[in-house]
Amino acid sequence: MTQKFVFVTGASAGIGKAICEIFAANGWKVGAADIDTEGLTKLQNALGKETCSTYLLDVTSSEHWQTALESFCAERKTLDLLINNAGILASGEFQTIPLSFQHKIIDINVKGVMNGCYTAFPFLKKTPGAKVINLASASAIYGQPSLAAYSASKFAVKGLTEALNLEWEKDDIYVMDVLPLFVQTSMVTDMKAESIKNLGVKLTAEDVAQTIYKAASTVHRLAKFNRKNKVHWTVGTLTWLMYMGANLSPDWLNRAMNKWLTRTK
Repeated sequence: MTQKFVFVTGASAGIGKAICEIFAANGWKVGAADIDTEGLTKLQNALGKETCSTYLLDVTSSEHWQTALESFCAERKTLDLLINNAGILASGEFQTIPLSFQHKIIDINVKGVMNGCYTAFPFLKKTPGAKVINLASASAIYGQPSLAAYSASKFAVKGLTEALNLEWEKDDIYVMDVLPLFVQTSMVTDMKAESIKNLGVKLTAEDVAQTIYKAASTVHRLAKFNRKNKVHWTVGTLTWLMYMGANLSPDWLNRAMNKWLTRTK
C-alpha cells in the first residue's frame, strides 16, 4: 500500500507532538511544522528522518505555508491529511488582557487555520479521500468567561469546519474538527479560569491524538444522509455530555449551566 502523508502544525510539543507520534507509529509519513525548531529537531530525532520531515512554520504567514507544503508534497503533489493544531490562549477577564495579544489569538487560531486550508487545497484535491482535521475546543460549545477571545476563535474554527465540510464534499475532501476539554499541556499552566478549577484537567495529549487518529481512519462515504459521517469529534465522556446537552437544551439552560460551571467557589 502507498504510504499516507500527514502535515501537522504546532507539532513540536503537547498535542501536536502526540499526533505526530501516533501517526508515525502507524506507518504514516509525517510533516511536522512549528516555530519551535529545537522542539522539531528533538521530535525528528525520536521518530527518524525517514518518517518525519520538519518545517519552520509561522501559521500566520501564507508564504511560510506555501513553502512548507510545496516541500513536503514535492514528491507526489498530494496530501492525505492536514491537521491544523497550532494555537495559543490567554486567560483572565477580557478587559485585563492586552488587545494586541487577543488579536494574536485570532491571527494564529483562526487565520492560521484558514491559511492552512486554503494553501493545502490543491494538494488535498489531488488525493482521493483526503481529510482535514482542525483543533477546536469544548470552549466552542458555549462562550467561556475568562477565555473570551480563545473561545471566540474556536467558534470560528468550528464554523469554518462545518462550511468547508459541505463545500469541499464535491472535491472528495472531508473536513472535521476535534473538541477536547482542558488537556494536560503547557497551555493550561497558570491558566486563570474558574472552569478549569471546577472541571479539572483530566485529558492527556495522547487522548486527543487517539481521537484524531480514529477520525482520520474512519471511512467516509459521500452521501446526502449518512450518520457515520461525523463532523465534530468530542474527546472524553464529559465533553460529549456537554456537547449533547448544549445541542438539546434551550439557550437559557445552556447559559445557566455554563454560569454554574464557571462559578467562583
